[in-house]
Amino acid sequence: MQLDDKLCYCFHVTQRKVVNFIRIHKPQVPSQMSECGGAGTGCGWCVPFLKHLFEARQAPIELTPEEYAQQRAAYVKESGRKIPHGGTPAVDAKSDS
Repeated sequence: MQLDDKLCYCFHVTQRKVVNFIRIHKPQVPSQMSECGGAGTGCGWCVPFLKHLFEARQAPIELTPEEYAQQRAAYVKESGRKIPHGGTPAVDAKSDS
């Protein structure tokens, strides 16, 4: 993923915003990542990735934006979690062209 790719689809938070939040605010525990535009408080898909960035302090996420979106869609479907109003809908993981 690139820095300008969306990390939290529910609240439209990019990876760049999270990385800058970590650099500037220096959160002490992973739960403080939610202070970055509400990231991690919607469907919950991005929480492991937020923790990864917190623990690695800016280590890149090694997925393409498409893989990330597809895995989120599968997560939302399997978990039954709801996407908050205004969040990016979970696209079907299948791509019928």
